[in-house]
Amino acid sequence: MKSRSNDSENKQYDQKEKATPSRRKFLMSTGLAGAAFAGSRALGQVNSKAEKKSVPASGKLKITIAGYKYDRVAGLADGRVQIAGCETKFEPAKISEMNTHIFSGPKSREITEVGLLPFILAVANEDFRDYSLVPVFALRLFRHKSIFIRTDRGITKPSDLRGRRVATPGYSSSSLTWIRGIMQHEYGVSPEDIDWVVSVKDSGADVSGTASKQENVIPKGISITEGPKGKDESQLLVDGDVDALFHPSEPQAYHDGNPIVARLFADSRKVEQDYFAKTGIFPIMHAVAVRNDVIEANPWLAKAVFDAYAQSKQLAYDTLKTTAAYFTTLPWIAQEAEETRKLMGENYWPYGLEPNLKTLNALLQFSHEQGLAKRKLKIEDLFHPSTFDLMEESP
Repeated sequence: MKSRSNDSENKQYDQKEKATPSRRKFLMSTGLAGAAFAGSRALGQVNSKAEKKSVPASGKLKITIAGYKYDRVAGLADGRVQIAGCETKFEPAKISEMNTHIFSGPKSREITEVGLLPFILAVANEDFRDYSLVPVFALRLFRHKSIFIRTDRGITKPSDLRGRRVATPGYSSSSLTWIRGIMQHEYGVSPEDIDWVVSVKDSGADVSGTASKQENVIPKGISITEGPKGKDESQLLVDGDVDALFHPSEPQAYHDGNPIVARLFADSRKVEQDYFAKTGIFPIMHAVAVRNDVIEANPWLAKAVFDAYAQSKQLAYDTLKTTAAYFTTLPWIAQEAEETRKLMGENYWPYGLEPNLKTLNALLQFSHEQGLAKRKLKIEDLFHPSTFDLMEESP
């Protein structure tokens, strides 16, 4: 198969910014300042006088929030942190259910965690407008660790994957899109260089259990087949049906210590740290979305949501700095947190658009060039205009 080289165009996403702009300069340089006005009109927002209100005039707005109870969200989930002006109910849910709920379900939740790539595809391919994102990123993971190989197929480096059969659970999830983008931009291995095998259940649904169609978009121009029904990705690899596996989590065979299965990058931690040092990108998997009709009726809400998630995350930071060693079943958790801050800064899990432009633009680029998104979106197509200049206080 013909491979693609790492040309300058494919490297655009990892160019370093020369300086950190001021908030006003940031808005103007990204084009978000003008988009804020146009976007607010498109979403039918109230006038600027009403937008200055910080809380409801009377009573509290009842809000349902869906998400995982990560440490950075736990304060919001258990009530230690409140969204100003709101009475909240937190509903734990899995990402497949949360995606389906807003794309094709009842849309009854005012605030929900959502897969970032599925949201991009819903907007790009279906003109989805029921929810908008706020720049809170509930789940982020580096993805070099998510490539697994058979140890008997002579695969020792990324380029060895060209012409190989690679299994995946579905095709267009955030995780898989990041993995393919990293392989193409960092190692010159494009999606067209690989023969893809999607695992399926007996019913024909993909093994990962995702229900939203945005996670099963199949682009043109690639080789893709379904694996034997009833056989998951781990078994495909163990049985030799495929040479490698791209998967958001470790396959069962890897957990079991099967010697036939290994990570492509043996020291994936070091590789991922080098990737961040080089690109400044910390891949985003899930974001937070707010229903547009609720923001329109309560223009103060997006900022209140942002502030609450930021406050909840700060509680997690504080725990890691002080008492994590007592409450976490890992002996060197304090040292790990220290090393992370040295590499990535004090606020190593940032919210807001400004510190996340490179990461967001990378995924927008990947989604379009991989043939998943029918049009290449801009950041302002995803986020509510009232969130464009939101920034966290320094931790």
